[in-house]
Amino acid sequence: MDPEITLTALRDFCADRLGPQVATRFVGLARPGFELTEAEPGQAAGRSRFGGRALLEPGTPWPTCDGFPLSLLAVLDTDVLAPWLGELLPAGTGLLNFFVLDGDSEQSDPAACEVALAHQSTDPRVGRVIAARAAHAVETRAPARSSVFEPVPWAASPGFSLPDAFDPAWDSLARSPGAEHLDSYDIRTALSDWPEQPGALHADDTAFGRPVFPTGSYPTVPAGEDPNRYHHLLQLSDHHEWSIGGEGGWMHWSIPTDALRAGDFGRAIPTPDHW
Repeated sequence: MDPEITLTALRDFCADRLGPQVATRFVGLARPGFELTEAEPGQAAGRSRFGGRALLEPGTPWPTCDGFPLSLLAVLDTDVLAPWLGELLPAGTGLLNFFVLDGDSEQSDPAACEVALAHQSTDPRVGRVIAARAAHAVETRAPARSSVFEPVPWAASPGFSLPDAFDPAWDSLARSPGAEHLDSYDIRTALSDWPEQPGALHADDTAFGRPVFPTGSYPTVPAGEDPNRYHHLLQLSDHHEWSIGGEGGWMHWSIPTDALRAGDFGRAIPTPDHW
């Protein structure tokens, strides 16, 4: 698949249902991303996977929250994904390791729950994203009390995603000329056959693109900050060995877009969706 060809096909698809003017503005909200599914042998997206050991550069400290070790949930091999993402990532970003304070899974240490109770689920300290140059990264054994999940290699299918129904990105579209009387419901009704469009992302587990919030919410970012200035990194549904806790939920990580372009993953934050 070619990103420009796919985006043009997406625009044509939407223009047939929304008209060319609204379609152009609507497709302007599309972001490139990937559907993540369990890979068949030989089909994995580089070293991308759920679970397993962290892939860190030697000397990188294991992340902690109040001294308690976080647990690795996933790795994305961005060197494989980068061609579809254009200039979104700095060259050579390598591997992204996604950590979280595991106070809920069957493997979690009882003390982790006590630490988690002292923090909001969106506190940057309970989730961390650490980049590692692929040529230098080595499998790193988790410290004691950190959960280790069975590795599941991921295949990554490229496409484009658009905001879900309650994403603040819709506000900018509603203010566009010719779209003043359209809202997310109107557009999604007109695009009811959206999953049939080649290149449309509609998976439960995704990398980059835009997040889906089944509860009808949207990314929670620090007070006073504009969620439209953040970019989605990873979405994990509740179909995994790990659990977000409570009745369930999906895990997300987001990052300010300027930090993403600069490769400053220390500014990534957890943006979970509980129910």
